[in-house]
Amino acid sequence: MYCLLATPLCLLSLLLPPLSPAAPISPSEPIGQAYSLALYMQKNTSALLQTYLQHQGSPFSDPGFSAPELQLSTLPSAAVSFKTWHAMEDADRLSRAQRAFLALTQHLQLVGDDQSYLNPGSPILLAQLGAARLRAQGLLGNMAAIMTALGLPIPPEEDTLGFVPFGASAFERKCRGYIVTREYGHWTDRAVRDLALLKAKYSA
Repeated sequence: MYCLLATPLCLLSLLLPPLSPAAPISPSEPIGQAYSLALYMQKNTSALLQTYLQHQGSPFSDPGFSAPELQLSTLPSAAVSFKTWHAMEDADRLSRAQRAFLALTQHLQLVGDDQSYLNPGSPILLAQLGAARLRAQGLLGNMAAIMTALGLPIPPEEDTLGFVPFGASAFERKCRGYIVTREYGHWTDRAVRDLALLKAKYSA
């Protein structure tokens, strides 16, 4: 069933149950949980980006709009060569994804606040942004469970946004939201590939 608002009940059905420290589990279980959630997220990333662009006006809503050159220094890019990606160790692969989705949860909160001001009459957009943030948080929890099962250290939580200029113009906020929703899709695609690789490696 498609869940537009990603209510807590919908999200909880995809998240890993609490682990007992006295009963170590195979990495295959949390990897499978994370993979299922990442696939679910992947089905909605394109719709989120298109809905976002449609609500921002020209040039964002113009047919074929794309600005790959726009980046945020506070948000890591998902772009990586196949050779580098394939050669990554498990710890590096997971810690990069963990840091990226931590940054995305914080940036999606900021974009949601921006859009509440810029597009207060757009409940569908605001709901999709909130759902994306909840799913990113859920995947963070799944990633932490995988790292625990593999005996890997979990990166500490940090403030990835830093100081946000409250005087940013509407255009700057729209650009920021575009980058965040675009990179959310890219990182979700990469997470699916990361987890598929781990799933094959640690299959039960």
